[in-house]
Amino acid sequence: MARAPKTDAPPLPEPDRQDGAPHPRDTGRLFGQAAAEAAFLDAFAGGRLHHAWLIAGPRGIGKATLAWRIARFLLTTPDPGAGGLFDAPPAPSTLDTDPGHPAVRRILALSEPRLHLLRRGPTDKGDRLAQVITVDETRRLRGFLSLSAADGGRRVVILDSADEMNTSAANAILKLLEEPPAHVTFLIVAHQPARLLPTIRSRCRVLRLAPLSPPDLAEALALAGAPAGDPAALAELAGGSVGAALALSAQDGAGLYRDLVALLATLPRLDRPRAIALADSAGARGAEGRFDLAVTLIDRALARLARTGATGRPPPEAAPGEAAVLARLSPDIAAGRAWADLAQALGVRARAGRAVNLDPSALLMDILLRLDDTAARLAQR
Repeated sequence: MARAPKTDAPPLPEPDRQDGAPHPRDTGRLFGQAAAEAAFLDAFAGGRLHHAWLIAGPRGIGKATLAWRIARFLLTTPDPGAGGLFDAPPAPSTLDTDPGHPAVRRILALSEPRLHLLRRGPTDKGDRLAQVITVDETRRLRGFLSLSAADGGRRVVILDSADEMNTSAANAILKLLEEPPAHVTFLIVAHQPARLLPTIRSRCRVLRLAPLSPPDLAEALALAGAPAGDPAALAELAGGSVGAALALSAQDGAGLYRDLVALLATLPRLDRPRAIALADSAGARGAEGRFDLAVTLIDRALARLARTGATGRPPPEAAPGEAAVLARLSPDIAAGRAWADLAQALGVRARAGRAVNLDPSALLMDILLRLDDTAARLAQR
């Protein structure tokens, strides 16, 4: 067999790990998802353990963490009726497991033979991660399922995430779900379950997770070693997502949003010197992450303007004075619709501009001027 060429390239990142956060398998606690945990435990204790669980919800709210907690639980906990009628173990009240259990240690080391992790792998060249989960990855899963568990017990498959499967991989997974092997539990993470094949969804029991509250988000950020700052503001900007909050914290997203709200307060007479300063700082060479964050936060502000107009009241503040700015700029449904339409147009504009390498500062300034134009048009009604 030919020996693979030596390479000094660094190892590829794990595709299912959020930058700046521990991998979900290393996260012992899960915040804000007690209802989902209780639903799974109730099914387990009642002998109604479904062969496939679709763990659904927005990115960054703990779906993968829950999948790993369930995997550890299933691979270390006896069946409810395993002890017989009179000496059966009590029904578990938590998914917590002993960190010193041999199976838990093997899971952390990715060496547990009863667990298969299906995620994006490297490209054929091995120099970067593939953009999708391919059918080749599902063939490796078939190999895992063709083997018997070492102790004849249950096995677990974690798919993270189903959104990343290409069509061939999705069809291969569907076939496995249609004829599931005995004693195998599929834990399928999905950020946008509506985009999955309806036949995949129909073969799964859904655990739908909710965005985190500000206190839960603050605890989760503290566990991840990130400063929480203002947890209420972060929860609003991040949509209750720990992953989004981590990204915001890493780049002072809350501070940038405060600057943006201060700029919105000058509409429809845009403070151009302040706008130019913001565009130059976010569009500077080497500040691509800051530019992307600015565009994301502008989109978030437009969504909050649209929501204010549609509901007649602003959402909880994500920056000081924001409520008054939102109420003034979006006083009714028609204004809310105008801001929503602008958000869609600017999203297309931003993607097109980045695709052709437009100057980021100029692109961002153009977006700010369009905000001003819309505010001026609404003020003239």
